[in-house]
Amino acid sequence: MQGKIIKIISNLYTVETEEGLFDCRARGKFRNCAITPLVGDICKIDKDNQYILEIMPRRNELTRPLISNVDIVLIVTSVKKPTMNLNLLDKMMSIVIAHHIEPVLCFTKLDLLTNREQKDIKKTFAYYKNIGYKVITNKEHKKLNKILKGKSVVVTGQTGAGKSTLLNKMDKNLQLKTDEISESLGRGKHTTRHVELFKFKHFYIADTPGFSSLDFQDISKEDIKNSFVEFQKYHCPFKNCMHDKERDCSVKQAVERQEILESRYQNYIDFIKNK
Repeated sequence: MQGKIIKIISNLYTVETEEGLFDCRARGKFRNCAITPLVGDICKIDKDNQYILEIMPRRNELTRPLISNVDIVLIVTSVKKPTMNLNLLDKMMSIVIAHHIEPVLCFTKLDLLTNREQKDIKKTFAYYKNIGYKVITNKEHKKLNKILKGKSVVVTGQTGAGKSTLLNKMDKNLQLKTDEISESLGRGKHTTRHVELFKFKHFYIADTPGFSSLDFQDISKEDIKNSFVEFQKYHCPFKNCMHDKERDCSVKQAVERQEILESRYQNYIDFIKNK
């Protein structure tokens, strides 16, 4: 029987299958082969003896937290109170893309902006959309539900950006009281010791403590460069150019022509400089 690992506590793996949940142990061969089953893994199990027999190939995996086969990272970003942090947004996007996961950007608190600020922010939204990313606001619940349907989703973003408020509006039965997804789902922030997938309407939310503190530790400068997808349309005359030093670099020239958002480029330079 095939299923998905949705929770791991110690050496006990909860596997969701079409016939229900099974708490399984991992066969000794996994340890011998240096294979560690992860939340999100698709696996084959022996339901009678409650053993995991085989881990199917993963599409992606994160090391902190340990989770695999993530479809979407929903990055919830406030435009005001707290002020929009494009450096943090681009950092999260870069890390997500480098792990072969799709980022979806959700902006909140647009009602706090002045008319002038709303015009400026729409230009930023348009830029991210034009380079190929899904961009929504916290008011577009139907659109968000459609995007997330059938997916395994990690929710992250600034503290105070309104992650729980967003989920409450998508499912009025939740009534989450805090901004911490882990705590809101019934497990204290400071006592969370494992990763778990929670069924949320028609998709899964990954309870992923520590995700927002991810850094570029396991990501190369080349991976960071490749995660800035808009750079790839410019054919730089310099082989293996990092787009930071060469005066005639086509990417730098695109920034000067305002074809590439200057904040994106400056964040990129900051990321590779501090790598």
